Amino acid sequence: MADAPDDASLRALLSAPRRIALVGASPKPDRPSHGALRWLLSRGHDVVPVNPGLAGQEIAGRRVAARLAEAGGGFDMLDLFRRSEDVGAVVDEAISLGPRFWAAGGARTVWVQLGAAGAAAAARARAAGLAAVLARCPV
Repeated sequence: MADAPDDASLRALLSAPRRIALVGASPKPDRPSHGALRWLLSRGHDVVPVNPGLAGQEIAGRRVAARLAEAGGGFDMLDLFRRSEDVGAVVDEAISLGPRFWAAGGARTVWVQLGAAGAAAAARARAAGLAAVLARCPV
């Protein structure tokens, strides 16, 4: 999938309820990651918030994991709300976790939110067989 997928491809990635790890989740209602978390939950997605500073707490009724390795498995999407310089390390962690992290079958996708650069990380994700979406918001 290209950096700028068409609308039909984006709808396909978000069409059915999916398990999503949302990295950079915030409990603050004015933060984009909080709005996206609530929107995804309202659409039937199973979202696990990930934020090391909030590990063990709850956001929108969901327990926050410290890292991807602690979030469980069976994820279809990794949704990143991180600074550009942090994107690569998170993507690399998801790639290294392999089958322990990703759902079998389905669209395994790395989604980097608006405002964050991640072209090199997206290329590594694609080389690992994952779809990658850059600078788009699923909301």
